[in-house]
Amino acid sequence: MSSEGFHVHGPHDHAVEHVAGGHADGFSNRIAVMTAILATVGALFGYLGGATQNDAALFKNNAAIDKTEAANKWNYYQAKSSRQNLAELAMTIPGVDRKHYQEEALRYEAQKKTINEEATAWEAKSQAWNDKSEAAMHNHHQWAIATTAEQIAISLAAITLLTRRKWLLGVTYAVALVGFALGAFAWFHVDPLAMGGQHGAPTHAAAH
Repeated sequence: MSSEGFHVHGPHDHAVEHVAGGHADGFSNRIAVMTAILATVGALFGYLGGATQNDAALFKNNAAIDKTEAANKWNYYQAKSSRQNLAELAMTIPGVDRKHYQEEALRYEAQKKTINEEATAWEAKSQAWNDKSEAAMHNHHQWAIATTAEQIAISLAAITLLTRRKWLLGVTYAVALVGFALGAFAWFHVDPLAMGGQHGAPTHAAAH
């Protein structure tokens, strides 16, 4: 979902025009004020949702960069392994300086250990960025749902003004409160669906 999907449209404009046109009463005034507040909150939710989506994309890009570094290290590791194998093979050839090739094989083995540690560290960094990206994208979806709830509340407010059904005003308040609650969950990074259980199992880098 792109950030363009977070625009809060203005059904509340009808309420404002209704009040400005000389038809104002207490009922209309309440709806006009409420829809203005909802539109402001919805716009704020939309902005925060777009920001978290940008964060998710940035984190994913960092993960790809670190993954590339890890792949380069593993390629270097394989090259050292090939050289070690050749040195060990050379040790079996009659008449060669066996001690020299033995030292070469041990040197490559030590280098491989260092490269292995570096590659593993790069993979861990890549996974950490991926985890942050997934968390940011999940937060983005939370803001999207909260924004949608506020948009629905604004639309209900416009219908309430047209029909002047007070019970519908109560429904509008309820939906608006749900939107506020969802926004609070997104702000504090709380997943109500995951409460009481794990949201997901951690992933591990593949062994080489």
